Amino acid sequence: MSKILRSVIVITCCCYATIVTAQNQPTAIKAIGFYTAKNDLAHISFVHEANKWFSQMGKMYGFEYDSTNNWNNLNTTFLSGYKLVIFLDTRPDAPEQRAAFETYMKNGGAWMGFHFSAFALTPSAFPQNWDWYHNEFLGSGEYVSNTWRPTKAILRVETKKHGVMKDLPATFTAAPNEWYRWQNDLSKNPSIKILAAIDSSSFPLGTGPKQNEIWHSGYYPVVWTNTKYRMVYFNMGHNDMDYEGHTNKELSSTFSEPYQNKMFINALFWLLKPR
Repeated sequence: MSKILRSVIVITCCCYATIVTAQNQPTAIKAIGFYTAKNDLAHISFVHEANKWFSQMGKMYGFEYDSTNNWNNLNTTFLSGYKLVIFLDTRPDAPEQRAAFETYMKNGGAWMGFHFSAFALTPSAFPQNWDWYHNEFLGSGEYVSNTWRPTKAILRVETKKHGVMKDLPATFTAAPNEWYRWQNDLSKNPSIKILAAIDSSSFPLGTGPKQNEIWHSGYYPVVWTNTKYRMVYFNMGHNDMDYEGHTNKELSSTFSEPYQNKMFINALFWLLKPR
């Protein structure tokens, strides 16, 4: 175990004290991960490792983690048993599922989303046909483009005093990822607090082969929260895969970078702590 990861565990265990009762007994805190795991091998790879990682973190820090690929469980009765909802890849499509999630969030529920959970592009199999989620809740609007191949990036902390960024250095390395950019300028949305963005030292970001898949400049938020809700979105969640060699072997892990993992753990405790 690395020195950085040991320090992450020590620091986060201290935070655990905020999620106990007056009798010093753990509260019944439960998180649920929703996933589809059908659309892209890189996303499927992430979903499988994320389910294992969150289960391990739950055992380590005293919360229960469940996962389901049945989006019909996204209903008021089912969600009432969970403190935190995680979208590991896609989003709900049925109107009743969307309505239940919106109600859950407006009533104080907590949410963590990764990578493809924010994707929307019209026309595509995932059109932007849910204004509350993409424009109000996430604030990002439609997907515009991405980098390729999946590569590491240096991230810059934009809001140092936020709980998700606690005890992180000013810049840190993120695991290989396909990085998205968005239709809306998040920096101009007063409800959005950008927590981390691509640092300029990352440029050029991506290797192509298409030139528009390589970013040479610009401002790209990759972690943010909407202050109207208890939520955090992470652009991470697309592993590097051996498509070209036709082996489809996993070439990277989203949970391979200690400081990025600390950010995820910080987010868990920020979202799960009593308010």
